[in-house]
Amino acid sequence: MIRVDAVWLATEPLDMRAGIDSALARVVNVFGAAHPHTAYLFANRRANRMKVLVHDGIGFWLAARRLHVGHFVWPAPETKTQFNLSRPQFDALVLGLPWSRIGEG
Repeated sequence: MIRVDAVWLATEPLDMRAGIDSALARVVNVFGAAHPHTAYLFANRRANRMKVLVHDGIGFWLAARRLHVGHFVWPAPETKTQFNLSRPQFDALVLGLPWSRIGEG
């Protein structure tokens, strides 16, 4: 298993044709650097596809997920450029659920 201590979401859409180098360039542009044991999430404009770039401390992993029905609940870029997600929020997001409501009290 890959250790992930932090999950960050970027609000600006990413071209899903992007490979590791393009996704890493976006991470550096949005977050300033790629930190070890951190996952960075990106979606396309329709938010029905997601890419996850993970820095495992040695190198990078790039994974993709697609929803065949519906879309991921993705914040608009006008609100913020990035969000830090908890593990329960990440779990909800990948299922297409409203993750931002988790943790509100």
